Amino acid sequence: MRATSIGHAGIYIETRQGTILCDPWFNPAFFGSWFVFPRNDRLPHPLSEEILHPSYLYISHLHGDHFDERWLSENIPRHTPVLLPDYPTNELERRLRALGFDEFIRTTDGEELDLGDGLTIAIHVETSITDGPGGDSALVVSDGTHRIVDQNDCRPHDVEALRSHGPVDQHWLQFSGAIWYPMVYDNSPEEMRRQLDVKVESQFTRALRYVEALKARAVVPSAGPPCFLDPDLFGFNMIDGDEVSIFPDQTAFLRRLDATGRHGIMNIPGTMIECGTTISPSHPMSDDEVRAIFTDKRRYLEQYQADYLPFLRELKESWPQPVPDLVGRLRAWWEPLMTLAPTLCDAIGAACVLRAGDVDVLIDFPNRRVRQHDGEAHGFRFEIDRRLVEKVVADNAVDWSDKLFLSCRFSAWRAGAYNEYLYNFFKSLSVERMQRTEAEAVRKIAPPPPSDEIRIGDHIVERYCPHRRADLSVFGECDGNTLVCTLHGWKFDLDTGRCLTADDRRLRVRRAD
Repeated sequence: MRATSIGHAGIYIETRQGTILCDPWFNPAFFGSWFVFPRNDRLPHPLSEEILHPSYLYISHLHGDHFDERWLSENIPRHTPVLLPDYPTNELERRLRALGFDEFIRTTDGEELDLGDGLTIAIHVETSITDGPGGDSALVVSDGTHRIVDQNDCRPHDVEALRSHGPVDQHWLQFSGAIWYPMVYDNSPEEMRRQLDVKVESQFTRALRYVEALKARAVVPSAGPPCFLDPDLFGFNMIDGDEVSIFPDQTAFLRRLDATGRHGIMNIPGTMIECGTTISPSHPMSDDEVRAIFTDKRRYLEQYQADYLPFLRELKESWPQPVPDLVGRLRAWWEPLMTLAPTLCDAIGAACVLRAGDVDVLIDFPNRRVRQHDGEAHGFRFEIDRRLVEKVVADNAVDWSDKLFLSCRFSAWRAGAYNEYLYNFFKSLSVERMQRTEAEAVRKIAPPPPSDEIRIGDHIVERYCPHRRADLSVFGECDGNTLVCTLHGWKFDLDTGRCLTADDRRLRVRRAD
């Protein structure tokens, strides 16, 4: 059994029973801001051909540096079985079906599944909105002898869960930044430096916590950092160490691992790591050439940049020009969503100004209104190129975190502390997502009194849906004599409790006195 890096979080896992292609990312993401580092557009043969015909495909989550829709649509056969995480919504499946994939292997959160001949997988999911409204996941693979954990940038709340399947040979995990904070914020140089240092240290600390929990024979830094080739963003690359950046590279984390006595493995795209008596890498180039990527990093990035400057110029020329009534279009889209999420809006607690070129949009969360800003007080502000705003509006992008903010192509200001609910709003710009976001806000801020039963219409029913434990006080609706859990659309007969969607789920129900 062996794992080969194909760049960033991309891994090609080979076992005697079959192969698994994980999170292949090749096309620059987030408006051409993020590029794979080190570059993976020159994968060696035969690897570059082998990855095009995997036995299974695994996409951990929907972010653009993991779910490369263009590359998948152009390269992977549509009949390839997809290992599907047990997410509370089917958004990932819908997106893959839209690309033409039609065979899905459904998993249950954290439970091992035998794919045949002793090849087992387990996919652990995280479903907090902060993990992305579609969720995030980690993969555990065993061939019956060895075990690999592909944690990528998933953050399991139970640090022991990934180890519960048995001893781990290789642990692939994120260690570097994957967010826009604090670089885009309006801070003094001194405060920015403090926040950068705190953020980098917290990233390392979190990663080391998982390392200590899994106690793998070898730890493989992965899922970052990206690099930034656009001249406007080049300063986000961490080269000398004093940049305005939260993106340290593999060498920094390997030093941390070495200090704890853990075996860390340097990898670049094309590095093969066998699970044998000893675990050591086989690089696609000499050790000296691998070291030069990091010891002469500025030169490496400048050469990489030169190859992609024409692409970046063409990309920027393709960004759409403004069209009339941006405020009206956002009002029609967002005001109904704000009405669906009163708890979320109250938790945001202040208005936000979206400055898109010459248009200032006031998103008035306390009053659930979107209008032209006319100097009103506000607690948050985003300044974004109007063309980028036009693009995500035209695309009806339901997750601005993924489609816009991760680009780092904006600046931000806030009056007070970080407010997770503000960003949760921008991650949830559809009815499906906003319902989940509001439900999470209710659970966190205003949980209803503890009860195992609730009243819906003329019936007393168990509070949590037998399917995925959705709170029916939030998601339960009556449709005649049928109870519908609107989170996933499951239906139950209110007279008998019989599930009308599946045979093995029954709702506990009785008529109210």
